[in-house]
Amino acid sequence: MIVSKRYKTVLALVAVVAFMLLLPAGCVDQPDYGKKPDDPYANFDLLAKTVGERYCFFAEKDIDWNALCSEARRKIKPDTHPYDLFFIMSDLLDNLKDGHVNLVSPFNTSYYKAWWTDYPQDFNMRTLEEYYLDFGGLQTSGMRYVMFVPDSIGYIYYPSFNYEVGAGNLDYVLAILSKSKGLVIDIRDNGGGLLSNVPTLVSRFIDHKVTGGYIRHKTGPGANDFSKQFRYEYSPCGSSQVSYGTERPVAVLTNRSCFSAANDFVAVMKSLPQVEIIGARTGGGGGLPFSSELPNGWGIRFSACPMYAPDGSITEMGIDPSEGCEVHCTPEELAAGKDAILDFALARIASKTKIDN
Repeated sequence: MIVSKRYKTVLALVAVVAFMLLLPAGCVDQPDYGKKPDDPYANFDLLAKTVGERYCFFAEKDIDWNALCSEARRKIKPDTHPYDLFFIMSDLLDNLKDGHVNLVSPFNTSYYKAWWTDYPQDFNMRTLEEYYLDFGGLQTSGMRYVMFVPDSIGYIYYPSFNYEVGAGNLDYVLAILSKSKGLVIDIRDNGGGLLSNVPTLVSRFIDHKVTGGYIRHKTGPGANDFSKQFRYEYSPCGSSQVSYGTERPVAVLTNRSCFSAANDFVAVMKSLPQVEIIGARTGGGGGLPFSSELPNGWGIRFSACPMYAPDGSITEMGIDPSEGCEVHCTPEELAAGKDAILDFALARIASKTKIDN
């Protein structure tokens, strides 16, 4: 997850977090790892210590980190090859079941994938392109968008928060879709990216300041050593920008592969009265990552600061769809050109606008 300079509120909090994370856990002498940078025990022990003191979801995931480390350490010998050491360490980190956790070496980067691979995909890009977009539509800032007729429902597909959403580009998108009776924002398979895109998008669907969520940081090495929750807010866009408003229905489509910044976007959009989350539970990724380095030069990255939804619930394990809006797509249906999640959203918005009219 990347935090840009424009994300001023969260950036200020993250600056505090980063400072706190760099503080020593206590007034104790640290081992001099520089004299033995390739010692497998030294590298393993520093990884175990750093993660043990800084990782933020041990309690929520009921993880006994010390027991796991003791078991993994028994697999190491003084002459353990770096290749084997890497997989001993990455297997240990997999126990965190966190997509924000990586071990980075010159020959490999570990990545826990089961947070999404163990679940239905509920999406197929070919199906969307061929049967719904007819390989057409407009595109800007990474967004594909179109007006579905005859119900005049706007549709935006946004595949990655790594595409920076320009305010001017978003003005064009919403101006072109301004006559729509409702809007579908499809973020299925969106693995996250620029956290700054969240307030940019949310600002077009609110008319007053809203709570974006909460964040905490570690204050010590203990599993429960955290600060109080700090609230951050999102503001509506300026009068010179195009707002979609708050009166028309909006559906946000999700699947298990929505992660990190996409997960944060779903959390705040779900809190808006005109918005429904339709599809499957998101993949989570509710912790701001922290990076460090081992004596042998390998990097480690893991969740260090928990983030919470506007209602105060933790977002690490994902965001559920709105009540009555859990929908799944079978591979057979998708192969036949039917997207059950998108069909459900279009029908639901159409029914609401007919009642309103």
